[in-house]
Amino acid sequence: MCGILGFFFPTNFGDKQERLQAALQALRHRGPDAQEVESYRIAGGKLALGHTRLSVIDLSAGGLQPMHYEAGRYTIVFNGEIYNYRELRQELIGLGLRFQSDSDTEVLLAAWATWGELCLKRLVGMFAFAVLDRKAATLTCVRDAFGIKPFFYAAADASFEFASEVPALLALRGIRPVLNWQRSYDYLVHGDYDSTTDTFFKGVQQLAPGNLLVVTLADKPTTEIRRWWKPSIDERPSMPYADAVDLVRERFLQSIRYHLRSDVPLGAALSGGVDSSAVVCAMRHVEPGLDIHTFSYVAHGSPDNEEHWVDLVNAHVNARAHKVVVSEAELARDIDDMIRVQGEPFGSTSIYAQYRVYKLAREHAITVTLDGQGADELLAGYNGYPGPRLRSLLETDGPLAAWQFLQAWSQWPGRSRMHGLKLLVAESTDGDLHHALRTLGGRRSVPTWLRASVLAEGGVTLRFPRQRPELDVRGRRLMAVLAYSLNRRGLASLLRHGDRNSMRFSIESRVPFLTLDQAELMLSMPEHYLISSAGETKSVFRAAMRGIVPDAILDRRDKIGFQTPEKAWLLEIADTVRAWLADDIGLPFFDQAAVVREFEAILAGRQAFSWQVWRWINFIRWHQQFFD
Repeated sequence: MCGILGFFFPTNFGDKQERLQAALQALRHRGPDAQEVESYRIAGGKLALGHTRLSVIDLSAGGLQPMHYEAGRYTIVFNGEIYNYRELRQELIGLGLRFQSDSDTEVLLAAWATWGELCLKRLVGMFAFAVLDRKAATLTCVRDAFGIKPFFYAAADASFEFASEVPALLALRGIRPVLNWQRSYDYLVHGDYDSTTDTFFKGVQQLAPGNLLVVTLADKPTTEIRRWWKPSIDERPSMPYADAVDLVRERFLQSIRYHLRSDVPLGAALSGGVDSSAVVCAMRHVEPGLDIHTFSYVAHGSPDNEEHWVDLVNAHVNARAHKVVVSEAELARDIDDMIRVQGEPFGSTSIYAQYRVYKLAREHAITVTLDGQGADELLAGYNGYPGPRLRSLLETDGPLAAWQFLQAWSQWPGRSRMHGLKLLVAESTDGDLHHALRTLGGRRSVPTWLRASVLAEGGVTLRFPRQRPELDVRGRRLMAVLAYSLNRRGLASLLRHGDRNSMRFSIESRVPFLTLDQAELMLSMPEHYLISSAGETKSVFRAAMRGIVPDAILDRRDKIGFQTPEKAWLLEIADTVRAWLADDIGLPFFDQAAVVREFEAILAGRQAFSWQVWRWINFIRWHQQFFD
């Protein structure tokens, strides 16, 4: 796990050497073990590639980057892990290739030189990398199918820059950043972020998951973006449920075996829910002698406390348990560091619980952790995606079947028939009608603390950023939404949180649910294998884990995760919050005096508390760090 950066400029570097060093320093937390920069003259210009290394596989100097191959024709900087590198290595040796190290980076580079972009679907791993081909005078930038690893870039005038994180990219660009008003509005009003390739910074893009970008290096570099992976939701014919259960178990356990490959100590983030518990229990199942360390956030005194479930799992696998309890005072202490690390605004204080879990892991000398992220999007978790599932049932089995499902689904905690019907309507509407229904539901597109005329003059679209699944298949509406969540909108923000929080403490966070073979398997199943007729989420996976995970965990009907008592925390430090909100950041569309008045109404009980409070805080504190 590392940090990567680079830029191409058709003239001399000049002051860009200083920018390179500043950018490298901004990525040091991603790779504290080594930092390297090399520059090359290509196509009449200069290309620089930089790398900060966190040593995980092959700790020797043989894994240093930038790494070269085939007499220097290819050079790579790579962030991530290729877990099946041993198998690929043996296959390449069989083709006559020789290797100088035990590094997965060398295997990746050799695979690229041998198979080109066709190698990408053969990789089991997480990755963002850039490969220079001197012969073709191209730089090819690639991001994994789910966007587990980040890749930001800017292409302007005659230059091209990229980096693993926005602060490093801003350092490379060497110009004052400009706020993206549209993304700011989408976040502040609708809580939407990480859902497009646009960032909160004008001119800075992120490469979409499953995409590659080819930069032709010339006096005026050109860029071409194309997808190397696109999910399919075609249903497999004749897959009996029992066979599906066996196949899901086999694929998941194989993924765990791959994700345990490491030359440094590893552990697991454990919330006590089905997903993280399955990861920990599977670790014990495939490696009976493994010394397992788990790291958990516990919310003492809160109804969201999952310590009981955490203790059950730790006892089941005989793990070494490490727990952290967090207070509102600690949140206030660490808020600026957390916001700086995340780089862009984010959804709630639950991200702070995760931040502290990774800090705890670092304090116990752990370098690699396994995490259950991605399972909800892969297995129809959360509340079971009732909107698209009901729509599928209406299209295939008719109203009676849909009503029977709704009745059963609504019996689970936190659900109701009315809520399910609302989600069905939301699923089935679009455009002006969808916008009107949201407005009738009390969701304002222009709250009183925003100046609509100023935003409109700035070209901002003042409505919910509605995005629909790319795939439109009758009876497969649930699978279409899951595919879109995995590869486009939904999972992206969660993976961003995990990447930045773990890397802040120089920890590699691995997500064994997110492999191509598991995604393609789950998306090909009948929808009722994932969300049962009784309303059970992740149904086929729960069945697959019987005998590995305690039944009490698999039979859980609630879902919490690293939830924090956000309302209690923020109201407890109301004076501090008030000062934060009143600290004017000088944006013409943002009426902070009105924000303070609304916060006072919340304190007085005249207005309900919502996540809006955190969005105000986060946006203001973030803006002060990056723009003031």
